[in-house]
Amino acid sequence: MCGIAGLITHHSSFFPVEQFIRPMQAALRHRGPDDAGIYLSPNHQVALAHTRLAILDLSDAGHQPMATPDGRYWITFNGEIYNFQELRSELEIQGETFRSHTDTEVILKLYRRYGKTCIQYLQGMFAFAIWDDHEKSCFLARDPLGIKPLYYCQSESTLGFASELRALLASGLTQRQLCPQGLYGYLRTGSVPEPYTLIEGIHCLEAGHWLYWQQGNLKKESYWSFQFNSDQSLIPDAQDRVRQALLDSVKSHYVSDVPVGVFLSGGIDSTALVALSRQMQSSPLHTFSIAFEEAEWNEGDVARQVADYFDTQHTEFMVTADLGRSLLPRFLNSIDQPSIDGFNTFCVSKIAHDAGMKVVLSGLGGDELFGGYQSFRQLPKMLKIGQLLQSVKPVTYALGKSLETWGPSAKLRRIGDFLRQDPTLFAAYHSFRGLFSHAEACQILQVYLPGAEFPPRQVFEVQRSDSPTLADQISILELSRYMRNQLLRDSDVMSMAWGLELRVPLVDRILVETLTQVPSNQRLLPGKQLLIQSVGNIPEFVTNRPKRGFFFPYEQWMQNEWKDLAKSARQFHNIPLTPWYRRWSLIILQHWWQQICS
Repeated sequence: MCGIAGLITHHSSFFPVEQFIRPMQAALRHRGPDDAGIYLSPNHQVALAHTRLAILDLSDAGHQPMATPDGRYWITFNGEIYNFQELRSELEIQGETFRSHTDTEVILKLYRRYGKTCIQYLQGMFAFAIWDDHEKSCFLARDPLGIKPLYYCQSESTLGFASELRALLASGLTQRQLCPQGLYGYLRTGSVPEPYTLIEGIHCLEAGHWLYWQQGNLKKESYWSFQFNSDQSLIPDAQDRVRQALLDSVKSHYVSDVPVGVFLSGGIDSTALVALSRQMQSSPLHTFSIAFEEAEWNEGDVARQVADYFDTQHTEFMVTADLGRSLLPRFLNSIDQPSIDGFNTFCVSKIAHDAGMKVVLSGLGGDELFGGYQSFRQLPKMLKIGQLLQSVKPVTYALGKSLETWGPSAKLRRIGDFLRQDPTLFAAYHSFRGLFSHAEACQILQVYLPGAEFPPRQVFEVQRSDSPTLADQISILELSRYMRNQLLRDSDVMSMAWGLELRVPLVDRILVETLTQVPSNQRLLPGKQLLIQSVGNIPEFVTNRPKRGFFFPYEQWMQNEWKDLAKSARQFHNIPLTPWYRRWSLIILQHWWQQICS
C-alpha cells in the first residue's frame, strides 16, 4: 500500500508540473516510508508521484512510478492485487516477460493488452493511474467496493489526483473553500459522502468507477455494481458456498512478503478472521486489541479469551483517558477529511506498528453483509410507523417540524426530520444513522458558509434499488454509505498514518458476489448465523454474547478528563450537543478547518 499523486496538463510546457508535484508527494510521505519516486514526461506536461510501503517484492524492482520497457506506459499504484500471481502466469503463457515480482507490473501489462477492461481481472483493493505517452491519455481506476481512496480535481485543462485530499491541497490547484454539499453531508451523517469532499472543486472518484483523461477532457464510467438475487428460494448449499468464498478471500489476503497480523476486538467478525486463519495455517499468528479501564466499554477480556482459544501471539493496548488525550494531537493532524470515527483504528494501528507489523487484517464488512447492525431490525419498524401516520399527514408534518426545531434531544430532532418527509427507506436510514437534523445542519452550515443555499433533504439519496427485499436494501445502504464513506475511509487514513496496510477480507468482490446469490432470509439470519455456521469453529463465548459496537468511552472522558476539549466545541443556539458524537463532530471539524486555513 502506498500513496499516489499526479498532475497532467494540456497547457504548454510553461506549466511547472515539477514544482507542484513535489509538495504533493511530500504530503503523502507517511503513506510510503520505504521509497519514493517521481516521473516527469519529456515535455514536462505530466508528473506522477509515488511513496512506497514495500509489501510485495521488497527489492528496488518494485520502485514506482513504473514503466513498460518501451517507456510508453507509466503507472503509479496504491493497493494490493491478491490474484496477481495467477494473472502473471496467464500473461507469461501469452508471451509477456517480467522484471519484478510485483502486482504493479501485472496491472501495467494487463492495461497494455486489454486497456480499460483490465480492471475486470483484478481481485483486490486499488487506486491507480496509468499514463499512455503515445495516446497522451491517463486512465484512473478505483476498486469495486471503495477500499482505497482516490481524489481528483480539474483546473481548466489540468488534472490533479491523489490518495488523500491534503496532497491535492498542497498542489495549489484549488482554492481552500468549503463545499456546501460536502459540509452538509458531514453534518448529517458524520462523514463526507462520495463523490463530494469538503473542498469545493475536489471530487472523490466513486467506488467501482474509472476516469479517463485526454486532451483536457474527462470521461467517467461505472464498471461494477451489484444487486441481490430476486429469487428468494433457499439455497441448500449456501453455507458451503459462503465458506469456500470466505476461505479463498482470507487466504488471498495473506499474500505478502512481510508478516500479517489481525485486529481482534472479540466480536464475531474479527474472531471469524482468526478462526479462518487458524484453519489455514499453524504458524505464529499475531493479534492486536484495545482495552479500557472503564469496565462497561472494555472488551479486552473477550479478545484475550479468543487469542488463548486460537493460540495467537496477542498484544493488548490499554487506552486510558490520559493516554488517549496524549495521542489526540497526532490523531487530529492525521485527519484527511473530518469523520466522527477513526480514533479506534488510529490507536490499534499504533500498537501493530510498534510491534513491527506492516500488514493487518480487519473484520470490517461483516455487519453490513451478514446483518449485524440494529438498522436491519429498527428501520422496518420506522417505515411501518411512518406509513401508518400518512393518514394524518398534516398533523404528522406539524409535529415533525416542531420536534426538529425544538425537540429537547438529538434523537427527537432526527425523528422530527423523518416525520417531515415521505416515509422512504432513505429518510428512515438518515434519521437512524443521522448526526444533526436537516434544520440543524443548515444552521451550522450558515456559520461556516454565510449565504450558502440550503441543500435539499434528499441531496444524497441513492438511486432506487432493485434488490428484492427491504433487508437487502438496508444492506446496500450500509455498504454504500456507512461502510464506504466512513469505516473504509477512516481505516485507510488512520492505518496509513502509522505506515500500516489494513486489509479487509470481508470486503471482497468475489465474496460479495457470492453473497448476492443467497436470499436475505438465509444471509441475514439473526446473530450472523450464516457467517458463524460457514466458519465453523467460533467459540460459544463469542457467539452467545450480545451484540456491542466498538466505541471509546468518549462521553465519560468529555465529562471528566477531557472537559477542556469538550468546552472548545463551538456552540450553536438551540442545538443540543449531546450525545458525545455531536460535540465530537464539531471539535473535529473546527480543528480540521483551522489546519486547512493555516
